Amino acid sequence: MTKPTSSPPDIAARCREVVAAAEDLKAKRLRILELSEISSLADYFLVCSGNSERQVQAIADAVLQRLRAEHVRAHHVEGYQSGRWVLLDFGDFVVHVFDEETRSFYALEKLWADAPDVTHEFTQ
Repeated sequence: MTKPTSSPPDIAARCREVVAAAEDLKAKRLRILELSEISSLADYFLVCSGNSERQVQAIADAVLQRLRAEHVRAHHVEGYQSGRWVLLDFGDFVVHVFDEETRSFYALEKLWADAPDVTHEFTQ
C-alpha cells in the first residue's frame, strides 16, 4: 500500500493547521517527529497530550474540524471512544493525542528516538 502523495508545502501547511488546532485547545507537550527518512509509515508524527479523556477527544475533534475545513479528511481514526489515545491517520502525517498516563506508557518519542524533532519548524 502506498501513501497518498502531497507536495511538501501542503504537508507542512496541514501540520501547521494541526498545531494551531491543538494549541487552541491547550494541548500539552506538542512534539513533531519527522519520519520521512526512517520510515514509510508517514512523513510526520504529531504527538500531544490532554489533561483528561474529554480534552483528548476535544483536541482530536478540533484537528478533524480544522482540516475538514481545508477539505482534508482522516483516512482512519482510532481510539476516540476511550479518549486515552486518539490516532488520526491522514496518510502523510499521523496525529497522536494522548492522555498523560497513556503517553508515558507508550513513549512514542522514545520508540522513534531516531526521528528528528522538528517541532520548532511548525510552532511559533
